[in-house]
Amino acid sequence: MLKPNQLVPNITIPLLSGGTWDLHLQKPRQFTLIIFYRGHHCPVCRFYLNSLSTHLSEFEARGINVIAISSNTREKALQSQTEWRTGRLPIGYDYPVERARQLGLYISRGIKLHEPELFFEPAVLIVKPDSTLYSIIVQSMPFGRPNIQDMLQTFDYIIDENYPPRGES
Repeated sequence: MLKPNQLVPNITIPLLSGGTWDLHLQKPRQFTLIIFYRGHHCPVCRFYLNSLSTHLSEFEARGINVIAISSNTREKALQSQTEWRTGRLPIGYDYPVERARQLGLYISRGIKLHEPELFFEPAVLIVKPDSTLYSIIVQSMPFGRPNIQDMLQTFDYIIDENYPPRGES
């Protein structure tokens, strides 16, 4: 189980915008926010990533790097980017389900024709600039994700109060 203050295993993933994103090369002023989403088949993900992209500049103003990651193919991720109007939100694709499992994410089997055979359920990782974990939220269902505007307010509190990571014991 991944715990706060532990080094997060490196995540390297291709980006829709080109090139490769590497967690351990991120040098945010405050945090890196990694949003793992189920994939193009998920209507809840559509709403969530659209909201995230709408508030992207507010995260950036707080010194927070943001990326959304799925196990989708490049083609499906491009379809999501276009249809969901995610703008300049960095989107990583082809993240292996087994690597997600190693991070502690829940894995589901597709139950509908349009769902992939296997995919990971939502998770939010907040990573400190030294690539150690600040916080993790792992879900077994697509519902109940942290509200994007609430996260912004939470980050304000964390940053203003220099609030330490919790749950490492």
